[in-house]
Amino acid sequence: MKLFRTPKVFRWIFPRRIWGFSSSEPKVYLTFDDGPTEGLTDWLIEELSKHDVKATFFCVGENVKRHPNLTKKLIERGHVVANHTMKHEKGTSTSKSEYLASIQETSTLIDSKLFRPPYGRMPWTFTKAVSQRYRIIMWTWLSYDFDESVSVQNIIAQADRIKAGDILVLHDNKRVEERVKLILPEVIRIVKSKGLHFEVIPSASS
Repeated sequence: MKLFRTPKVFRWIFPRRIWGFSSSEPKVYLTFDDGPTEGLTDWLIEELSKHDVKATFFCVGENVKRHPNLTKKLIERGHVVANHTMKHEKGTSTSKSEYLASIQETSTLIDSKLFRPPYGRMPWTFTKAVSQRYRIIMWTWLSYDFDESVSVQNIIAQADRIKAGDILVLHDNKRVEERVKLILPEVIRIVKSKGLHFEVIPSASS
């Protein structure tokens, strides 16, 4: 069974990580992991522009180095570019010192106080050190765009469960390209039909 919505208990288990925002305002927060990616990122920029949507892109440092013009274009179009480690390291199979060094190296390329751990996995023993410098951003709605065992139709149907305050996760990589091009327009349509609008994730708590 796929958990499109993150169980609320996670907020209690990992209180230093941000799993969503207040539902008192009609806002949701669209995020993309892994880019920038040649071809797909340009498409995302244009599709988001078409619907007047701004998003937060958690970018891998190596991809930023490889595609500096795409990174610059994201920022110029009003999107937020944030830290997703240098090489998409999994925290559960990387030493603490290596993991923190990866985040630090990425920070020389990306000026952001927002961080998302790749795969959503980071040992709790890393949390204090990371949270001293970054807001650790998780999610409340995961699209499963990366999992081909989950149909595009099912993902779109599950988008109807999105509500105010949610952080949504899609991906910006070659593996998901065809699926994201089908999913994103429908997610935007469904969210807007609920009277919700899209915001970028703030760098500091308000």
